[in-house]
Amino acid sequence: MNYLQAKSLLESVGQAHLLRYYDELKEEERQELLRQIEETDWSIIDNFYHPEDLSGKGEIVPIEGLSLEEIDRRKEEFTAVGQDMLRRGKVAAILLAGGQGTRLGSDHPKGMYDIGLTRKLYIFECLIHNLQDVVKECGVSVPLYVMTSKKNHAETVAFFEEHDYFGYDRSAVRFFTQDMAPAVDLNGKVFLEEKGKISLSPNGNGGWFSSLLRSGLMEDVRRRGVEWFNVFAVDNVCQRIADPAFVGATVLSGCDCGAKAVSKAEPHERVGALCLENGHPSIIEYYELTEEMAQARNADGTLKYRYGVILNYLFALSRLEEIASEKIPVHVVHKKVPYLDENGVLCKPETENGCKFETLVLDMIKLMQRCLPYEVRREYEFAPVKNKTGVDSVESARELLKRNGVEL
Repeated sequence: MNYLQAKSLLESVGQAHLLRYYDELKEEERQELLRQIEETDWSIIDNFYHPEDLSGKGEIVPIEGLSLEEIDRRKEEFTAVGQDMLRRGKVAAILLAGGQGTRLGSDHPKGMYDIGLTRKLYIFECLIHNLQDVVKECGVSVPLYVMTSKKNHAETVAFFEEHDYFGYDRSAVRFFTQDMAPAVDLNGKVFLEEKGKISLSPNGNGGWFSSLLRSGLMEDVRRRGVEWFNVFAVDNVCQRIADPAFVGATVLSGCDCGAKAVSKAEPHERVGALCLENGHPSIIEYYELTEEMAQARNADGTLKYRYGVILNYLFALSRLEEIASEKIPVHVVHKKVPYLDENGVLCKPETENGCKFETLVLDMIKLMQRCLPYEVRREYEFAPVKNKTGVDSVESARELLKRNGVEL
């Protein structure tokens, strides 16, 4: 793309201001800016002017799932099926690691955060050790695809290299970057973060499969014979990955998706709950539940909307390929976005000054035909590291790691 082509494109989408400093740039900076303009999906900005109504819900009813009691009764059966799938290379893991540790006070990838007390213990390291448990149990390395972002890709790969992949089989690990989306001000104008750089941010974890498709790694996926993806977030240091019992239970259920969940601690716990919406699997947020729904209980006293998701899902590749062309909702999220002002000075706002565009993996659940809620023990598998202190923090995760025998 040359300058005139870029100018014409930007004028057509109302973003011509992005070339404001073009004459001041060096040749390599000009080429980089033109590349960004050419590769950006400008249609996503339509969501700013015409946001999708994400507030409405169809007919919501509870969903049937596997309780801890039933899982315990059938553990051997589930585990045997899952182990067979893993040994035959049918399951791969997808680590969603595109974010930074900003809320933890770090400018590095979140997985690089050290949660140790008397020794170094990184979030990435905890996850790899959890995955190693399955490797030892099944005798095979589980393929691991790590989704980074353009902002943290090089640093993440270098970190894994520096630490020798924490003892994991490096031939089983592949990295790919998630798609990016431009950030806009409150008038829908795209920010510049430098005179020759558009302000781009990761487009949310819901784009993981489309990003994987664009990465060229599907050839590797097919060569390995993968049929299921276990998708999980970087920040839950206690979660079990490629869990044979979870895999076996989902496969035996005939569902094309499985979702690990914890039983909600109380009716209004701030977690999304699995449900059925117009007969299809879905997730209803805690603030969307009516008081009657939140308090509704089964005959045994358990909450009807009890399965709180923890962002650990199992997706059938066959179904993902069927829905690959379908659009999932784009969430327009207000954020504090650093930007260049009209004088070319970098500003770091203290209040929300713009919007980012994100897709969420939980919205993919709605495109599945059937989803199996699979209950896990909170104290064993749910230790999210979202804040430095308090609830879902470094502090609370450390306590759970200690209870599970991890030396800090």
